[in-house]
Formats: sequence, structure tokens, C-alpha cells
Amino acid sequence: MVHQHEHKHSHDHDHSGHSPSNSHHHHGDPNNHGRAFVIAIVLNTTFVVVEFSYGFMANSTALIADAGHNLSDVLGLLLAWGAALLSRKAPSERYTYGLRSTSILAALANAMFLLVACGAIAWEAGHRFSQPPVLAGLTITLVAAIGIVINGLSAWLFVKGSKGDLNIRGAYLHMMADTAVSLGVVVAGIAMMYTGWYWLDPAISFLIVIVIMISTWGLLRDSLRLALSAVPAHIDVTEVETYLRQCPGITDIHDLHIWGMSTTEGALTVHLVMPEGYPGDTFMDDITRTLKERFSIQHSTLQMEHGTTDHSCTLNLHTADAQNH
Repeated sequence: MVHQHEHKHSHDHDHSGHSPSNSHHHHGDPNNHGRAFVIAIVLNTTFVVVEFSYGFMANSTALIADAGHNLSDVLGLLLAWGAALLSRKAPSERYTYGLRSTSILAALANAMFLLVACGAIAWEAGHRFSQPPVLAGLTITLVAAIGIVINGLSAWLFVKGSKGDLNIRGAYLHMMADTAVSLGVVVAGIAMMYTGWYWLDPAISFLIVIVIMISTWGLLRDSLRLALSAVPAHIDVTEVETYLRQCPGITDIHDLHIWGMSTTEGALTVHLVMPEGYPGDTFMDDITRTLKERFSIQHSTLQMEHGTTDHSCTLNLHTADAQNH
């Protein structure tokens, strides 16, 4: 006889803040994120228009390139915000988990989009190295200085949410990268005014590319892993397995799977071998609550077995067959 007990925790999102350990990976107040997105999008859109206009007038690749990158950040912010809204949609008959995984797709799309932008900026800067144009250093410096304030403020809006949400972290990292790049442009602008080294303009463009690629690489790696149903980075499988095995009455566990349902929520399925039989709902509730509070796994499905028959995971069998061949 097989006992199966499923726990659905969609209702827990409204009141899961009772544990300090869990609050780190909690959605937070969606209204706060919404406000942060609106403010950041308005600020950056305004700055893109100003920066591109002055970059065009000053004939500066660095300013135009940075404006292009800031425009990609605006699109990225829109994408991340849209995914954050979609991920809170209630489950439906077809999408039984809701649309939580859109936040993973948004993070992945943002990373790929930025890498394409890097190629375009580097290509243009390469052409400028052969014929560096005469530039208005003061204009570049002043506009980039405004960029430090705009991007710094935008990054600050996302700093809290970036700790537990890959989607928000993407927005935060882009804003922080832009702040650093604007600082570099200010330094180069001042240097060009006093030295006339106009090759610094395309050099700064290459610096922009390097900064974007460094900040984007981690986002690309983590979002790609989540898209492939990897165990979220903040969850230690060994610790989860150790915890489950030490629970009273459990002699063995198998078919343990952990994956990310979104950039903030983890899910788990596992078979628990309990020769003494089903211990009751309270015991099961304690396990699912611990998995949620200690490991940030919000959705757990636990299957109980007496261990009288072999319940080997078909995935493991396929893996063994593949290795044998």
C-alpha cells in the first residue's frame, strides 16, 4: 500500500514572513518593486534621450554607446517588471503552477540581450580607434556625471530585492554597472580636456563592454541553470537530504528532485521510505514547513512508501543505461 500526501502552498505567499530565514528569499512587497520599476524606468528613459542627444551633438561614441546600453536597460527593466507581474498570476487549469517561471525567462532574455548589445558597442568602438574624432570633453563629463546620479539612484531602488531574486538582481547589477561606467566616462572626459587624448573615447566604449559582460555573465549562468531545472544556487541538496534522512521513522529517501519554479521560489518532490506507515498530517506539515523556512523550498510534494517494493526512479535508470552505452 502506498500513501501519497501532497502539500500545495500557494496560499502561503501572503503570510510566509513569520520566519526570518525565509524572508531573505520572499517576494517582498510587490508594490515596492512596482514603484522601484516605475521610478527607474522613467529616470532612465529621460536620461537616455538626454544622453543620446548630447552624445550626437558632441560626436561621442562613449556617450552614444552608453545611451544605447541605458536604453537596453530600460527594455530590460520593462521585461523584468512584466515577468514580476506575470509570476504572481494565479494557477489555471492549463498552467497549474501559474506563470512563475516567466521571471526565469526574463532574466535569461535580459542576459542574452545585453551580450548582443556588447557586440554592437565593441564593433562601433573598433572603427573609432582608427580615426578618433575631436570631442567636447566638458559635455561628455557633465552628462556622464548626471548618469552617475541617475544610475546610482536606480540601483539603490533595487538593492534590497536583489538579494533573493535573480530577476531583480539583473536590474540591480545593470544599474550598478552603469554607475561605474558613467564614473569612467567622467574620468576620461576630464582627461581628454587636459590632454587631448581622444582615443580615450573608444577605449571607454570597450571598458563599457567589459563591465557589461562581467555583470551579465553571472546572470546568464544562473538564469540558464534555472531554465534547465537546476537546483537553485541558495539550496544545498546535501543539507536537504541529510535533514530528510534524520526525520523520525524515515529509513531511506529516493527520487529527490529540487528545481526553481521562479527566480524566488523552489519546488521539491521526494519519496520517503517509512516502514511504520503514514505518521499523520502534523508530521508532514512539520517537514514541509521546515523545507520552506530553512531551505526556501515553498512547494513540496512528499510521497510515502513502506519500502516493500522497488520504486527506482526512471530517470536514474535512463542515466545508468546511457552510462553503460
